[in-house]
Amino acid sequence: MGKLAVYKYISLLFLVATTVLSIFTFVGLNGGNSNPVYSTFSAMLVYVLPLLIIANVVVLLIWIIRRRWHWALIPFITILCCIPYINTIYKFGSEPKETNSKGGLKIATYNVALFQRETTGFIAQDILSHMKKQKVDILCMQEYSDKSGDQINSENYKDYFTYMARGAQDMIIFSRYPIIKSEKQQFEQTNNSSMWADIDVNGTVIRVFNVHLETTGINSTLHRAGKAIAAGKHVTDNQILNAVYGNYEVGMIARAGQANMIAMERMKTDHPCIICGDFNDVPYSYVYNTMLGDLVDGFKECGHSGLMNTFRGGKKLVRIDYIFHDKAFKGVNYYKYELSYSDHYPVFLKLEL
Repeated sequence: MGKLAVYKYISLLFLVATTVLSIFTFVGLNGGNSNPVYSTFSAMLVYVLPLLIIANVVVLLIWIIRRRWHWALIPFITILCCIPYINTIYKFGSEPKETNSKGGLKIATYNVALFQRETTGFIAQDILSHMKKQKVDILCMQEYSDKSGDQINSENYKDYFTYMARGAQDMIIFSRYPIIKSEKQQFEQTNNSSMWADIDVNGTVIRVFNVHLETTGINSTLHRAGKAIAAGKHVTDNQILNAVYGNYEVGMIARAGQANMIAMERMKTDHPCIICGDFNDVPYSYVYNTMLGDLVDGFKECGHSGLMNTFRGGKKLVRIDYIFHDKAFKGVNYYKYELSYSDHYPVFLKLEL
């Protein structure tokens, strides 16, 4: 086989790889419309979309270097179609300006990781201090613990947040405005749950959902594998990967069912809604799309420029904590605050009502 034939053969293989990569990317972009109960593969591709986009960029550069402009159109068009997804994880443009508009409302969500189970009450108090500085009106907490040693955290919070509603397990909503009604939703076969509270904000009743969906199970799986290895048991890489994938698949399916439950609950009210909390899932996933519905993603509307990652545990730069709001409101400022008390960052949204 001559050099020219080899060159053409390699080019053909690369073209096939380019086409397959583009197809996988489009399947991933549409994976959020696929319930993982019925289509695990397409739903799972959503989680590797950043890698697929990077691969398309590399392929585009290679085709440009080789001056194959017609074939470069394949990754170029694919990348253009990924822009709506990219906007959910990275914000371009200038920083939004904080406003002090009359009738405004600031809401925050924070998975506080049980205040690291410390016994002095310092962490809970310091978080409260930050919420005061940020002028938060409604605070939704996940993995909340009411006791820190001999301190009762809700007692300490009530001087600033006059009202509160408790959910199942570790959920709570603090508010500076009257809570007129609340309800908890316990998910089946898990400690995770959600809750909502109807809050009267200067005559406008808003239903605020506080959500903590099923965890991924990755950390617990790796922890069990580490304990087994430390105990002298033989654990192969394939066994660990299969366990991680299996637990992640189970968690993904569980979160999908929980998201459907919350979406149906939201349809029962005529009040404008805000949904926030720890979804344990990425943008564009089935959970994200189901929870978003016809609401507005605060980050896409008025987020600070740059990468929006809300999980600080390990090396995973992912956004899994969200605040969505009704179209009746206008978002003016959405940001995270880099506190180090949890494996999550608190997220804030200022609204004009």
